[in-house]
Amino acid sequence: MAAVQWHARNRDYARERERAGLEALPVEPGEYHPLKPITVTESKGRAAKAGARKGSTSSLSTSASTPSSAAPAGAAVLLDPLMSALEGSDPLTQIAMASAEPLGAVGDPNRDGEQRKRGASTGLGSDFQSWAQKRPEILARYTTVEKLSLRLSMGADKDSGRHGAGAAVPEKVRSRLEELDDLEEGSQREMLNLSTQEYVGRVEEQGQALREAWATDQKVKALKIVIQCSKLLSDTSVISFYPSKFVLITDILDTFGRLVHDRIWAMCNEGRPPGAPALSPDSIRPELVPDSARETCLNWFYKIASIRELVPRLYVEAAILRCSRFVKASGFEEVLPRLAAMLRGVGDPLVAMFARAYICRVGVEGAPHLRELLTCNFFDFLLTFKQLQSNSVQNLLATQGLDMPMYLTLYSPAVDWVLQCLAYRAPEAVLVEMMERCRKVGNSGLLLNSIMSAFRAEFIAARTTALIPMIKECDDSGFPKHLLFRSLGRSLASADPPESDRLHVLNEAWKVITKLRSPQDYIGCAEAWMEYTCRHFTQREVNTVLADIIKHMTPDRAFEEAYPQLQSIVSRVLKYFQDFSTLFAMDKFLPFLDMFQKELVKVEVCKMVTEAFIKHQREETRDPVIVNALMSVCKTMHDSVNALSLDDERRVISAFTCGFIRMISFGRDFEQQLSFYVEARATFTNLEPVLVALMHSVNRLAMETCRLVRGNHTRKTAAFVRACAAYCFITIPSLTSVFAQLILYLLSGQVALANQCLSQADGFFKAAIALLVEVPRSVMVDGKARPTEPMLLEFLSSFLSTLLVVPDHPEHSVLYLVRGLLNVLQDYTWEEGSDGRARAYLSVMHLLAAASQETYLYSISKVDSNDSLYGSDPKFLGEVDRLCETILGQVLDQLKLLGKQEQYKRQSVLALALLDTLLLQADLRNNKLNQLAVSLWGLAQKHGQADSRALARVLELVRRQSARPELAHFAELALRMSPQGRP
Repeated sequence: MAAVQWHARNRDYARERERAGLEALPVEPGEYHPLKPITVTESKGRAAKAGARKGSTSSLSTSASTPSSAAPAGAAVLLDPLMSALEGSDPLTQIAMASAEPLGAVGDPNRDGEQRKRGASTGLGSDFQSWAQKRPEILARYTTVEKLSLRLSMGADKDSGRHGAGAAVPEKVRSRLEELDDLEEGSQREMLNLSTQEYVGRVEEQGQALREAWATDQKVKALKIVIQCSKLLSDTSVISFYPSKFVLITDILDTFGRLVHDRIWAMCNEGRPPGAPALSPDSIRPELVPDSARETCLNWFYKIASIRELVPRLYVEAAILRCSRFVKASGFEEVLPRLAAMLRGVGDPLVAMFARAYICRVGVEGAPHLRELLTCNFFDFLLTFKQLQSNSVQNLLATQGLDMPMYLTLYSPAVDWVLQCLAYRAPEAVLVEMMERCRKVGNSGLLLNSIMSAFRAEFIAARTTALIPMIKECDDSGFPKHLLFRSLGRSLASADPPESDRLHVLNEAWKVITKLRSPQDYIGCAEAWMEYTCRHFTQREVNTVLADIIKHMTPDRAFEEAYPQLQSIVSRVLKYFQDFSTLFAMDKFLPFLDMFQKELVKVEVCKMVTEAFIKHQREETRDPVIVNALMSVCKTMHDSVNALSLDDERRVISAFTCGFIRMISFGRDFEQQLSFYVEARATFTNLEPVLVALMHSVNRLAMETCRLVRGNHTRKTAAFVRACAAYCFITIPSLTSVFAQLILYLLSGQVALANQCLSQADGFFKAAIALLVEVPRSVMVDGKARPTEPMLLEFLSSFLSTLLVVPDHPEHSVLYLVRGLLNVLQDYTWEEGSDGRARAYLSVMHLLAAASQETYLYSISKVDSNDSLYGSDPKFLGEVDRLCETILGQVLDQLKLLGKQEQYKRQSVLALALLDTLLLQADLRNNKLNQLAVSLWGLAQKHGQADSRALARVLELVRRQSARPELAHFAELALRMSPQGRP
């Protein structure tokens, strides 16, 4: 197939646009409109309402009413099949809801779920903070560097063989009790010099041993493990670790209680008649319990009653107290007061208080209505409160080197829990009574702290003026006073005191807080009171507090140990001061940020500040204080980026920086705006997305200038838009992504062209053409190599569309930019086995055909394109036709090469693509071009490799075009292309 002489078809774009437009039809009121949303209206008549009571369905009918998220009955509701299938939540929400369940206790992942079920059945609401939520904080807070000891029985291994499979055979109660005595008196081993982690690991091993013993039907061994673990709660040799020890041991007790309860409940269901529904564990009645289950339950209580030591007997009986419902409906009401009375026999006040906390915990979960038990437990503690100052306690503290304030803080978890149970949904009168009791025992700081933590914040806020004097009257040698003010500050962060008392409360509290000598004690209180200050006062008071914090935390670089608290303070300030002009007007805010010397922490704080600015700044700003401050903040984030930074980190910092840049506007002072962009470019050189955003901003600035002058540039505005073009031309080569450079060269050239900067536009387009040789054959996308050919062809299509309106330079040849592009495409190394070069040539043929028209399809205001410059000059059209003939020859050569290589599939696809080009752009009245079209049609079908649907579309195009008067010659072509010569 030799090259043929090219002639472009003359196009009348206006008529083609009119002919291709869809016919507009008016829609009468009430008629169906295809773009209106489909809605469903639920109509319930009298029959439907009656059927609803019987479980019947209601009728549905379509409607075009406007949907509403809170539509009343009978209103139109938007039908969303995706949301209906997911029952109102998307998959990510469902996963989040599933993962929001709190983790179970150590060694027992089912314990928290069991507690939630019991809480739901006993009336505890979601506002009640469960023990499972408190335990991680206790374990993290109460640790020790001292060595711990652990005494456990050695009898378990010896008895494992004796109580194996034969344990399932019933034995006499006396035999069981004797067996238990043997286990209690068995040999023991004591593990000394254990670290905290080793101690925790050993206790967890006991929990695992308990479950294994239960699974192998070694019930007595399981009981022995629980007894031995309970005995550890009598040991106060390392008293500072006692709260954490209590958490670990009670986890094992909870596991044991659940195992016993589930076993007896299973026995209740084993004897049920076939088909009968299973009994619920919380609603079972004693009369429904079979004798075997009742006897087993009593057997467990008898075994536990035989434990000689008081503390393990109390704990183990409380652990299985839920099983008393299998024997007697009023089990909780009878047993709990007895256990509470027995606690009066525990000599150590710390051991007794935590035992009371466990009794209250069991009582709240099983019988929350027994509020007398909670009150009795707390009042018993108050009666023994003077014991905390006894000689025995003083000797113990002296032995372990512990001071009284630290000792009293050990009581906080237990006292907090008891008071929380007592204060849950309690009236305000209960708080009044507790405060009165507190006065009678001498204004104990421990009690005051727990009261402020347990009762509703609204109750505490209403009595702030009474609480502050009580706090000041507390003995300095007792409970740490800074903890009291911190608890009060946390309460006031959630509730507001009377408006007339707010300033007085802050002054009185801060008089004490500012005198704290320990930086850690001080910053804990300052963190708690900062939200109160931000919530109720202006920047003047907040600035004063910030100054005081700087004063206390700067000496000896104390801030290095308080970064979490300082971050929390920044977040509170940003929460309440969303006007950044007010925020940066506080002269102590930026010095406060300077205290973050550790790079990782400082970057996180800078992210917080920038994110708050992007989120809350509603209008663009030019405030120099804001601009300079946030420029410094963003520079800190930028300087933290290095070669080891993760891509996600770069992405986040870039997004925050770009958000800041977009919010800065100097109005019509475009020169100042450009100066800001120049400074930003020099500051954020390591963040490529920021440089891209800056160039887009500069191009937008140039187009805004063009809009304001309505395209009629003065000498000043013309110089300014040229400066914008220079900014982009200088910045683009600093990017590492070749495609990012190509896109910005094209976009910046279009902007320069729109502003009549022809030489600058030529510079951009020449640079883009020269850069094409550097396009790699593949790029990494999401860790995988992707070919670049589709992206390159897409870019070339956009680029060629722009070149149509670019006028030729008077010192260069006709279409010199297109010729330069063709030279680059000829030398470019295309992917092996690809027709990319031929497809690029076809795009050029479309451009050349459009360039041959008398009037172009589109133009740029105040820019004379080649249609105006040449005016359809024959020499110009001859040059265009010769260039097109050369390209056509290259494509035909590619078709011949594919035939020689027997690449018939690729040959047919390329032949159809070239045929499409001829049908759209060539003048097929020329016999040679007409014959070429018929030959391409035959070549596409020659080997049977063409897509039948593509062939049908081409044939349909020819037939449809033949109906137009100016394309009547297409009728003959359609006849020649139709099978068997049918029209």
